[in-house]
Amino acid sequence: MQNPKLKKLYDEWLEEATILEMQERLTSGELTSKELVLLYLKRISILDQSIHSILEINPDALHIAEALDTERKKSGPRTRLHGIPILIKDNIDTNDKMHTSAGSLALKDSIALEDSAVAEQLRQAGAVILGKTNMTEWANFMAYGMKSGYSSRGGQVLNPYGPEKFDVGGSSSGSGAAIAANFAAAAVGTETSGSILNPACQNSLVGIKPTVGLISRRGIIPIAHSQDTAGPMARTVQDAAILLTALCGSDDRDPITKTNPLIGTDFTDFLRKDGLKGKRIGIATEGFIERLNKDKADVVTSALEILQSSEADVVENISIPSVKAEWKYDVLTYEFKPDLNAYLSKLHPSIPIRTLADLIAYNKENQEQMLKYGQAVLIESEETNGSLTEQAYIDTLEFDVYHSTKQGIDFALENNRLDVIVIPNDEASHISAKAGYPTVTVPIGYTAEGEPVGLSFAGKAFSEPVLIEIAYAFEQITGYRKPPVLGEE
Repeated sequence: MQNPKLKKLYDEWLEEATILEMQERLTSGELTSKELVLLYLKRISILDQSIHSILEINPDALHIAEALDTERKKSGPRTRLHGIPILIKDNIDTNDKMHTSAGSLALKDSIALEDSAVAEQLRQAGAVILGKTNMTEWANFMAYGMKSGYSSRGGQVLNPYGPEKFDVGGSSSGSGAAIAANFAAAAVGTETSGSILNPACQNSLVGIKPTVGLISRRGIIPIAHSQDTAGPMARTVQDAAILLTALCGSDDRDPITKTNPLIGTDFTDFLRKDGLKGKRIGIATEGFIERLNKDKADVVTSALEILQSSEADVVENISIPSVKAEWKYDVLTYEFKPDLNAYLSKLHPSIPIRTLADLIAYNKENQEQMLKYGQAVLIESEETNGSLTEQAYIDTLEFDVYHSTKQGIDFALENNRLDVIVIPNDEASHISAKAGYPTVTVPIGYTAEGEPVGLSFAGKAFSEPVLIEIAYAFEQITGYRKPPVLGEE
């Protein structure tokens, strides 16, 4: 970099900088938000060519940052996100100069007619929406066997801890890889079933999959209304809590947010180093740990030993009755068509893709570009009638809710009088997803080859405060995260 001050900050400080560390420098005048954006743009330009995590940069990012610098001088910062660069997944609408495509070339020219609720919340908090991250196309609800992180628009996202070696995780792959590689302070991902938790584990990040209803879903390209949610992905629990505070809110246009009892909560109030003390924590490994390879299982076992020696009251080998249930994804198959059709119908008139049927036809007409993995999942959803009246849908929905709650998380918590359940990596993400319940994952180390591993803390609806408290305390006594090594040219 030409500016000596920025070069010093780039070389000695930017990597792994936390949001509060950024705010300290912004408050002191040592750094401006515009300069912070420049630092991240420089890092992206040098390093992202090796992992392909960023789809596009917000053309107005520097001007937005400069305006926020002016506002800071006049009236001070709005929140702890004032002037802080945040990346968001490419299925979250922004009414600006960026596109929202769910990674598909079919929507490469689509610019949202209005901000999503997530974008609104970020702007109100004073964050700089730096850009859009690549993702598994259509949030990995397009084809069987599609590789995590692949999209027709952005190509293949690679894991910064082992490009071409380790799975990057999906579908918030770009958000995971970008924040692991230090391309912004934090990112927003989305999850229907594992799409925040899985890439967070794979990229040594903290991921918060919130309760469905904590964050408005308005303006997010959907898969299934019963499970979809946005959530933070960050390098520390503190940064994730700061971002969650900004995203949490009520929205008259998303009725599920009216069930949220945590509106106005500052989740950083639960960052307590003694947060494990007196907590009753159940360890659920049966049906989960055997899905991991031995190297990952060994990392999990070591982390659990640390948890067992902490001040928490740990209950080993708890049982979740539904762990071996015959889970299906039929609910997603049935909900996707009406949910996506509703989204597509509201796009700018210049966009010809107005229905799922239009998308399938477009993909078929451009199959060399679009159908590397096929589109069997899209076709299966199109074959439903789209009315949500089918008995198979209702039966599966009822099965999922019952087995994820009464025979799942609720059973385990109540039967063992637990505050939270601990699960290896992201192996129980499907159960929390089907219940609409929250999960927080934190890094717990690396295999001998260097592949990241995580540990998940799951609880009941709107139990984010206790999950954050426990995750933060565990993070403080372990401190496992280390940045990936990416070469600079």
